[in-house]
Amino acid sequence: MNKKWLCYTGFVFLIVGLASCADIELLKKQGEAGRLVGEAYMNQNDYTAALNELLKAERTYTKDPHLHNDLGLVYMAKDQLLLAVEHFKIAVALKPDYAPARNNLGTAYLAMENWDSAIICFKEVTGDLLYATPHYPLSNLGWAYYNKKEFVLAERFYKEALKIDPNFPVALRGLGLTYLAIGNPRDAVSFFEKAVKYSPGFPELFSDLAGTYAILKEYNKALLFYRKVVDIAPGSQLAVEARKEIARIQKEHLK
Repeated sequence: MNKKWLCYTGFVFLIVGLASCADIELLKKQGEAGRLVGEAYMNQNDYTAALNELLKAERTYTKDPHLHNDLGLVYMAKDQLLLAVEHFKIAVALKPDYAPARNNLGTAYLAMENWDSAIICFKEVTGDLLYATPHYPLSNLGWAYYNKKEFVLAERFYKEALKIDPNFPVALRGLGLTYLAIGNPRDAVSFFEKAVKYSPGFPELFSDLAGTYAILKEYNKALLFYRKVVDIAPGSQLAVEARKEIARIQKEHLK
């Protein structure tokens, strides 16, 4: 066999290999550019335009975990939870230490009321010492256990979240709801009161606070916070319910 030919053949294979790597790198850069455009639309809450750009980027380069995380977020925003889960799973498969994608996967499971799958995801994230915002998955664990009616565990994880960020409204509200569920409205009120200070535009919080004051028979305070619900979200279903409660309290308790 001609050794010279063998040498030339190897050289050809080397060139082909280098060209292939160069092509992949070019596709990767093109896909990343498309992803960045999609993220710009996401920041503007234009999820349809974002989805269009992200799908084009996916056709260009499929192995970008950040792209699949973005796709999951867009599908969640468009209430396509099964598709969101699919892309979050791909993101985690491509980058197993991608904690934000794993947290987002858990959040999608929460939205689907798949509490057990959500708990698995959030526990994996809370075990990541490098995760920058551990109070988020801890609060999500609290919410999952709250919905499973495992209130001792819900309280535990909400308190752990508040050790990290004592003013985190989501954990403050969750702990308030937990105390309300176990029949401790006085403690619930204290956490709801603190939560509204840090999230004054959150009508659900004011509704929680109003309802708890009604349970405690502090009807003037209940009316005050029901009226805040109407002021903040006048066209919402919460406002409709708040108006009904205002009328009921005025009729039954403040004659």
